Amino acid sequence: MNASKDKSIRFCTLASGSSGNACYIETARVRILVDAGLSGREIVRRMSLIGIEAETLNAIFLTHEHQDHIKGAGPLSRRFGLPVYLSEGTLNRGERTLGKLQNAVLINPGESIRVNDLTVETFTKCHDASDPLGLVVGSNGRKLGVVTDLGRSTAVVEDHLKGCEALLMEFNHDPVMLEEGPYPLELKRRIKGAEGHLSNDQAGELLVSVGDKNLRHLVLAHLSEINNRPEKAYNQALRALDRLGLTRVEVTVASQDKPGRTLEV
Repeated sequence: MNASKDKSIRFCTLASGSSGNACYIETARVRILVDAGLSGREIVRRMSLIGIEAETLNAIFLTHEHQDHIKGAGPLSRRFGLPVYLSEGTLNRGERTLGKLQNAVLINPGESIRVNDLTVETFTKCHDASDPLGLVVGSNGRKLGVVTDLGRSTAVVEDHLKGCEALLMEFNHDPVMLEEGPYPLELKRRIKGAEGHLSNDQAGELLVSVGDKNLRHLVLAHLSEINNRPEKAYNQALRALDRLGLTRVEVTVASQDKPGRTLEV
C-alpha cells in the first residue's frame, strides 16, 4: 500500500476481535494507528503485509484500556518514539500494560485533535471502561467513524457518526447464540448489558440511524468468534442498508487473524 497522494483517507483493519484490535489509517501526510491490541512485533508484521513500515507511523490513538486494544501500544511507542493519544482514565487503568510511554498525550471525550492534515474527533461512549472513546477521523471533508466496544447507542454517538463516508462498526454477537452459548451467566449479562457490546440487531439499528447517501464503506468489526458468525452479521448489515435504500455500500467483515483490504474514501 502506497501513501496517499491525494485528498483521500485510506484505512485497513490489522486485526479485529476479542483477541486484539488495531486499525491503520493514513492520509497524504499522516499515518496513525487506532488501537494497538496485538503485540508490538505482530503489529509491525501485519503492517509490513500491507506494505507499510511501522517506523513511518506518526501517532497511536487508544479508545480504552482493555488489553485487546492496548497490548502493543507501549512497545511501539518506545521503539519508534510515537506519541500515544488517550484519555486519563485509559492511561491510569492501563498503566501496567502500557508501561512508560514515549509521549502520553491526554485527551478528554469531546475534544478534537489535529495531527497535520488529519482531525480526530472524540466522543464518549457506553462501555465498561474508564473514559472510553469513539472516534471520527477526518481529512479534507471526508470522514471515517470508528465505534466498537459499545453497549448501546446514544444521541452523542449518532450525532458524530452521521455523514461518514466509511464506518468501522461493532457487530459483536448474535443474541440467540450468546444466550445458548457456553459463556457463564455473568459474562453473558456483561456482554448484552448497557456497557457491554452491540448485538447484530443493535448494530443494525445504529446503522439505520446514522447511514446516509454519503456512506461508501461499512466494516463489520469486533465479531465474537464464539457468539457470532460472519454471515449473520453481514446479512443483518444488508437488511439495515436495504431499509435505508443504500445499494452501493461495500460491506466487509474484519478478521481477527489477518489484515483486511485497504479501503479509501
